[in-house]
Amino acid sequence: MKRLRGRGLLAALTLVAAAAGAAIVPAQAAHAAGPPDHTVYWNQVLLRVYRQVGGAPGPLARAGAMMHAAMWDAANSAECRLGATATPVFDTCLGKKYLTVVTTQKYAGATAPSLTTAIDYAAVTVLRNLYPGINFDADLATAQQGVGTDVNQKEGVYIGQAAALAMRNARATDGSADNTAYPDGTVPGAWRSTGSGAAAGPNWGLVTPFAMTSGSQFRPQLPLGFSSYASLLASPAYAAQVNEIKSYGSATSTTRTADQTQQAWFWANDVNETYKPPGQLFEHTRIISVVRGLSPTQTVRLFALVAVAMADASIAAWDAKYQTAIDLWRPESAIRLADTDGNAATVADPSWQPLSADKFGVHFSPPFPAYVSGHATFAAAWAGVMQDFLGTDAVTWTATTEDPHAIGVTRSFTTISAAATENALSRIYLGVHYRMDADHGLATGDSVAARVFAREFTVWQAQNVYEDANQCVLAGMAAVQQGTYEEYKCVTSINETATLYLR
Repeated sequence: MKRLRGRGLLAALTLVAAAAGAAIVPAQAAHAAGPPDHTVYWNQVLLRVYRQVGGAPGPLARAGAMMHAAMWDAANSAECRLGATATPVFDTCLGKKYLTVVTTQKYAGATAPSLTTAIDYAAVTVLRNLYPGINFDADLATAQQGVGTDVNQKEGVYIGQAAALAMRNARATDGSADNTAYPDGTVPGAWRSTGSGAAAGPNWGLVTPFAMTSGSQFRPQLPLGFSSYASLLASPAYAAQVNEIKSYGSATSTTRTADQTQQAWFWANDVNETYKPPGQLFEHTRIISVVRGLSPTQTVRLFALVAVAMADASIAAWDAKYQTAIDLWRPESAIRLADTDGNAATVADPSWQPLSADKFGVHFSPPFPAYVSGHATFAAAWAGVMQDFLGTDAVTWTATTEDPHAIGVTRSFTTISAAATENALSRIYLGVHYRMDADHGLATGDSVAARVFAREFTVWQAQNVYEDANQCVLAGMAAVQQGTYEEYKCVTSINETATLYLR
């Protein structure tokens, strides 16, 4: 896992004149008596939904991305509209829209739409659309405590609902409802059910991504670089990976250390009634946002970045799992059926079981192919956007877990990359993934993070100051033409110098 990438923000051609002393930081609406941070509040509601509905991580991550990206568009729209009846002296938007900026004013006199209300109604409207069987009325009432029903609150409702509607329409035909069945493999090496259920999400890699061009944009090489099951299984490298997990990932392993066992359970969260892998990383995001003292407008952006990165990580991982020439069997199958792999360096153990187990102690492997690891891909996507947002890898925090085998366990971290790497390697100790699954999952997730942070939810960053606006414009055009940035603007001051902003 790489530590910290030096990556520029993205940013369409504008030239904006500003009066001297114009505020660069967007104004924020006053907070109501409800939650101190409405983004964090609705994320906690989302995690409750995860525990309630369960299932594969892909649909859960999609729901998170839809909710948080709509919340960003709602918050951004509310800020863009501040002082809408006057001539703005500076762009008050938080940053680049994801899908929409709601520019139409519905209620006369609403020049300062309620930021928190816009966020609340974007979140609840997305959740109601995705989970019509769950009642969110009490959650909305709690969020709106202390908010008066003046025109700015009503405008916030309108903005939030409009942002959610744009998201619903954009995702209506994204392929997420494709439940075409997947037949078990029959040749050695091909994935087949291990008793934990039918193949989960076989078409998820074909879902329209949120930021990637396609699910295959960052597709890793085939397992260990081999193009067929036979050549892969016959290789010494394959045997080494099988034998590693046979030793470290067994339910009865004497090789695995106590700390490695704790890592395995801490990061698992595979079973229903937990917040699942995406929820655990959302919780780490919340903790770090508190540690770093982020403002509400910072958290709405950070959670949108994390959510979209994890949603695209699920699509990229499931593309690698199901949409290539090798849909790799789980270690459980590889070890039990080693007498069919044609490799003298592997020995079958028909009774071998992974450490992984449900809350009743029944051992299982997740019901989808091994390569690449979803946990690893999620972890690196999360880590990449966290590093880029914070500008550092060095953060100290402590977190717990909801896996039933590690209730009350806490682990502490001093770097984001260390947490992501531990998450990935924990799957070896749990007995459900090979090392190659972790390595290439981390690489894939890192690529997803770079794409998301560079293109989505970008904000203006001040660059150089120029003696005149023409110099600024030329520099901005050059930056955009080089492809590092997507937009620039030049803001002139009363002394006729011009500051270049890029995103």
